[in-house]
Amino acid sequence: MSEDPAGLLLGLVLCGLAALFVPRLIDRVPEPVPDPDTPPKETYAAIAALPGLAWKASVASALAGALVGAAVGPTWSLLVLLPLVPVGVALAVIDWRTMLLPTRIVAPSYVLVVALVVVAAALSGDVDDLVRAGWGWVVYGGSFFVLWFIHPRGLGYGDVRLAGVLGIALGHLGWGELLVGLYAGFLLGGVGGGLLSLLRIVERRAFPFGPFMLVGALMGIVVGAPVLDAVFGGSLVGG
Repeated sequence: MSEDPAGLLLGLVLCGLAALFVPRLIDRVPEPVPDPDTPPKETYAAIAALPGLAWKASVASALAGALVGAAVGPTWSLLVLLPLVPVGVALAVIDWRTMLLPTRIVAPSYVLVVALVVVAAALSGDVDDLVRAGWGWVVYGGSFFVLWFIHPRGLGYGDVRLAGVLGIALGHLGWGELLVGLYAGFLLGGVGGGLLSLLRIVERRAFPFGPFMLVGALMGIVVGAPVLDAVFGGSLVGG
């Protein structure tokens, strides 16, 4: 954790304010073409109109942003990470209620995170961050693509797209953040999904994986570097 509170305050304020627009973002997502083989889903307009969504999303985003800011500190990496926090909150809400991760949100996030990684690397002068971001896309996105290719019914392609975005962002930050974020997402999805199915909150064979990936990514940012440092003695952290 950074000893400078500036990162925490930036994450808290900026992410909290940005997430007030989460209902508007969700409302602007076009409805997918209805599939006659699946039951109708909750509409995006209905999700956007949920009572208290704006302030609830703002609180969740502010807390997550504060954790990110406290972990990273006032560095150029915040330029990459903070814009993804309110977007991640919106995606988590949508996926939880519809089991979909709309391309209309994920695809622009790809463009945004790639552009911000390039800008952050240029401003910091650290080319290693840029290279590692590419490896993050390969490792995280590639892992999910392989899983989807082997068993497409067990994983949606929206999860694969989101994995690429998270891989770039976490890879830019460090190997510890990337690997812990990846495995935390898998662990939370497996254990959390199992518990939720036992409690009959979600269906046993169909539950949203995106929220678990996002929480896992947050865990990677917060504890990834110290965890990998403890395991490998710092030989992989940051490089």
